[in-house]
Amino acid sequence: MLLKLIKITIVSSVLFISCNDKNKSSQSIEASKLKVRQLADTIGFTQYKWQLDSIISRIHPEDKKTTSQVFKAVICPHDDYGYAAGLYNKTLEGIKAKTIVLVGVAHRARNFSLENKLVFGSFNAWKSSNGNIKTAKLRDEIIKNLDKETYIVHDSMIQLEHSLEAITPFLQNNNKEIEIIPLLVPYMTFKNMNLFSDELATVLNQLMKKNNLKYGEDLAIVISNDAIHYGDDGWGGSDLAPFGVDKLGNSKARQKDLKIIKHCLTGELNLEKIKTFNQFTVQQDNFKEYRWTWCGRYSVPFGLLFANKLSNLIENKSLTGEMIGYRNSYLNSHIKVDDLKMGHTAPANNRHWVAYVGMNYQ
Repeated sequence: MLLKLIKITIVSSVLFISCNDKNKSSQSIEASKLKVRQLADTIGFTQYKWQLDSIISRIHPEDKKTTSQVFKAVICPHDDYGYAAGLYNKTLEGIKAKTIVLVGVAHRARNFSLENKLVFGSFNAWKSSNGNIKTAKLRDEIIKNLDKETYIVHDSMIQLEHSLEAITPFLQNNNKEIEIIPLLVPYMTFKNMNLFSDELATVLNQLMKKNNLKYGEDLAIVISNDAIHYGDDGWGGSDLAPFGVDKLGNSKARQKDLKIIKHCLTGELNLEKIKTFNQFTVQQDNFKEYRWTWCGRYSVPFGLLFANKLSNLIENKSLTGEMIGYRNSYLNSHIKVDDLKMGHTAPANNRHWVAYVGMNYQ
């Protein structure tokens, strides 16, 4: 979401109790501080297990079908559950790995003047609907092996951003033991996306070999993104409706989205396809400006470059993408959330809507 009303909570420390082996004659209890990333949005997303259980129970049966497929990477929405929960569930069903690299949007990067660096945090757990989710120890190993100019550790940006927090409850619901490696991609040139994805894929490949981790089975990549943000009302004074907001104009916007998906995101991935996506979505004379308003204009190309290079390093072959679904907040049915102490952070009508795509890569 471009303009999302978020509730920022202050990061606090909680005590994590660990016990010595129960077979030892005397048990000692050590308390260590666990730095937990708190929830940012408690309106569009769930904060309690009972809320998530209710959301999942209301998802259409077609979106709850299980799959035996194992996805190495996916592109998943991050908008309000009332609008997009079904596509979250359907997209993330094929993520079977325990360790998940989360590639997120940095919506508020401007607040901190962040650009041309990958953004990591130092939190060792993330609060979620069903208890804390551990940050994988692999994250610190990755950071240790990256060039200092490639990344920044910025907890304030990680705490403020909602695009990964949206996804974690569904991953946790599928596998209570998941561990995450969260990173955000702020404003970034395509040249740096290419360079940084090379470096990250190389580092992670080496660490996966060291830890005997298999791509897809043990480690997978989830890329956060919402597709076109469209309309002429409620976008901070901007007109994001180049085709107009009548039935024909909105249809043209959706058709352009589908064209981008078909030409850039489906089939066998390669550098040219991903570069074409960048050209569709970002002004070529100013990488900070939209050309077509996907908020994943940096997370998607970086995430796909990274995921595909990792595949080539490990298996000597490129990933192949398939669309799971394409929807939008205006035309598709909504899930009732107002009785769950939840709501919507933005309207959904012909003058203000957001589209979503679910993609899988194998």
